[in-house]
Amino acid sequence: MSKNNTKFYINGEWVDPITPNLFDVINPANEEVAGQISLGSAVDVDRAVKAARAAFASFSQTTKQERLDLLASIVAAFERRFDEIAEVITAEMGSPLWFAKTVQADTTLAHFKQAIITLKDYDFGHMMGTTRIVREPIGVCGFITPWNWPINQIASKFAPALAAGCTVVTKPSEVAPLSAILLTEVMHEAGLPKGVFNLVNGDGPTVGEAISAHPDIDMVSFTGSTRAGIMVAKTAAETVKRVHQELGGKSANIIVPGADLSKAVPAGVLRSFTNTGQSCQAPTRMLVHKDQMDEAVSLAVKTAEDVVVGDPLAEGTKLGPLVSKLQYDRVQALIEAGLKEGSKCVVGGAGQPAGLNRGYYVRPTVFAWVDPKATIAQQEIFGPVLSMIAYKDEDDAIRIANDSIYGLSGYVWAGSLDDARRVGARLRCGRVYLNGAPHGKLQDVEAPFGGYKQSGNGREMGLYGLEDFLEIKAVIGYDVA
Repeated sequence: MSKNNTKFYINGEWVDPITPNLFDVINPANEEVAGQISLGSAVDVDRAVKAARAAFASFSQTTKQERLDLLASIVAAFERRFDEIAEVITAEMGSPLWFAKTVQADTTLAHFKQAIITLKDYDFGHMMGTTRIVREPIGVCGFITPWNWPINQIASKFAPALAAGCTVVTKPSEVAPLSAILLTEVMHEAGLPKGVFNLVNGDGPTVGEAISAHPDIDMVSFTGSTRAGIMVAKTAAETVKRVHQELGGKSANIIVPGADLSKAVPAGVLRSFTNTGQSCQAPTRMLVHKDQMDEAVSLAVKTAEDVVVGDPLAEGTKLGPLVSKLQYDRVQALIEAGLKEGSKCVVGGAGQPAGLNRGYYVRPTVFAWVDPKATIAQQEIFGPVLSMIAYKDEDDAIRIANDSIYGLSGYVWAGSLDDARRVGARLRCGRVYLNGAPHGKLQDVEAPFGGYKQSGNGREMGLYGLEDFLEIKAVIGYDVA
């Protein structure tokens, strides 16, 4: 663990909080203290914003090559500490170590690599007749990030922000902040200029609100629940800053007749359980034609029964614990709601898996023949709980899939790519995955990520992620004879 855990990173230095307020970070696998941080205050945020504002004056004027060099330095520094970062992610939020390495940490690294690719080819200005159109960094950005992908979400914001020439103040979740501290050490080792990246730990109502409200922050980028995102937007509205949100999801996975059920169903179950179900774009609603439901349920049950839940450090573990007691209680309450409302639980259910009485472990759970209006079919559960919903025909499937306050991602399995494309085109969401398209490394972080409806606004990653951190200026009369 880092010696800087109880400090904040402001203006290129590790500094003590104005008023120390120690907070235990709990390892969800064993319920023991994994480390301690200090929770910050609005005064700490103000110090960080002042540093970011001062740094912006010069950093916004750096050349593309200077920022490319900084991104390359971050990649090199991250690679040197890769294993250490992955181990800390496992300790703070229970991700199986193999997953922390191959997905959590590796995708974080991929964001910086992709930012290099995007920035190399990006033109920050072009002519429109006699007018010059210029894209400039938006300014000082405030980041409020979640616990489920604790540094991936920081990187998905900071990599394009740095490429744009912005400076930032970051507040990671206090539930899983330890890897963010290591990532900040990576930034320091990479030689970022003072004030470009600042870190203040704390909770949402204190530090998060101070970031959203601060008049010298030009943009706030938030990832988390829709409920919290609404509060961030309301607070930010007072200073008319740009608000970028990646919020909740309840993604539908439509299995079209003609698809190979033996592939589509197991893949859909496992994908919905990714990161112990703690992923906003998890396909937690599986839509199956009514005539194929019995066969699909049998495949889903077998897949869920084969999932190994346990110690995230043990070889063979597929799912670790949920991140906290609070999250465990929420998931249990929603499973109980499914049972009370009459949904058919075909595997899993309430309580902990056999032999796991310590740690926030849950049973991989599948409900079948779920009413599309049921609580478990409408609310984001954020645990390994899948709802299987029957549909009558394609129009019915599209209606059910789009009948959600969310619109983050959608999934389609069909017998032909043409069928998958046709159905996918009708889904109201920011991303669509066809026929098991993987969450692929650089390919995936190049594509824009964000949602429709109450899944948020704005886009992260790749070209569109970069442009969300830029303002547009029209210089009239730039080229007049």
